[in-house]
Amino acid sequence: MSELPTITHVSDRIAVGELAPPTSSRSVTDTVNGSHRFVISGYSLAKGMGVGKHIASDTFTVGGHQWAIYFYPDGKNPEDNSAYVSVFIALASEGTDVRALFELTLIDQSGKGKHKVHSHFDRSLESGPYTLKYRGSMWGYKRFFRRALLETSDYLKDDCLKINCTVGVVRSTIECSNLHTIQVPDQDMGAHFGMLLENMEASDVIFNVAGEMFHAHKLVLAARSPVFHTEFLCGHEGDAQEIVVNDMEPEVFKAMLHFIYKDALVEEELEATRTSTTPCISDTLTAKLLSAADRYDLTRLRRLCESHLCKDISINSVAQILALADRYHAAELKSVCLSFSAENLSAVMQSDGFEYLKENCPALQSELLKTVAGCEDDSSSGGGKSKSVWAQLSDGGDTNGRRIRQRT
Repeated sequence: MSELPTITHVSDRIAVGELAPPTSSRSVTDTVNGSHRFVISGYSLAKGMGVGKHIASDTFTVGGHQWAIYFYPDGKNPEDNSAYVSVFIALASEGTDVRALFELTLIDQSGKGKHKVHSHFDRSLESGPYTLKYRGSMWGYKRFFRRALLETSDYLKDDCLKINCTVGVVRSTIECSNLHTIQVPDQDMGAHFGMLLENMEASDVIFNVAGEMFHAHKLVLAARSPVFHTEFLCGHEGDAQEIVVNDMEPEVFKAMLHFIYKDALVEEELEATRTSTTPCISDTLTAKLLSAADRYDLTRLRRLCESHLCKDISINSVAQILALADRYHAAELKSVCLSFSAENLSAVMQSDGFEYLKENCPALQSELLKTVAGCEDDSSSGGGKSKSVWAQLSDGGDTNGRRIRQRT
């Protein structure tokens, strides 16, 4: 007997590699919109030109296609016997199956705003946008307006009609998922300039502030401050290697340099002086920086200091802050202080800071009086109070029991 052949079963293995990451896409259909106003002067002269004859606007472009408005003073339809005017929008350039939405508006020239509007926008269309098959295709109304009514309406003024046309050309785009993304780091220009300040690399000027030396760069300072620009690029300090700064503390000059190079404040230091037991607002770092900002015309630094000081406005502090704002040309802060003082005048006048204003800033009292008068005018126009602010002061208090409002 012969041997049977041995059958060996071999299992085939299919190697499965890494799966490709999933992809996605999205179809977005929207419209590219554009408008055109067509003014028809001499309407009465256009009448009688004949049924089916039109006046055309200049062409205008929307969505890559050109369009024109056609106005038929005697109507487009012979069957209407010129009883209506007709208005159409025509595709004035080559195109095939251009899908679009339209809006025609006959302007009410009386100022009442009662315009006559025919619009595809903001409403559901059963058959979708209108399709223009070729150049010369039109959409519009054969019976846009009865002519006899038009000629006695507010739409016709000085023998002139005004028609607004809006076209929205439909477009579809495909948005694909990005398989690869590149992370863009945060803006770091301030950090780089800050390193330039800290390392003192290539510095070309030294400031001596009460014996403490600060190395800096003339071009950086000139770019940030109009005052430094004048001194270094236009004035006598251009060749100076060392400049003595009087009437400024080293910590204030250091904070100012930090802002100039990094475009930011050292918030921790400002907060530390704000929450300290410093009795006088003018002794805080923020107030001293406001002075420096005014001295070197640093507009953004001034506004940052104004924002910080605004948070500290209260009955007891507003007079001091108002004086600072006036002295250092902080217009926004000054306006807030005046309004706050006018609204809480009785209490403010009893504060210690107000005595300082009376003795040292008489002009501010006059400005405060004008602000109070403005508040009284607003109050009286809305129903009014029975007694003026000044009458309340003569009584020695706020007799109306008005709550003190602190504006921050």
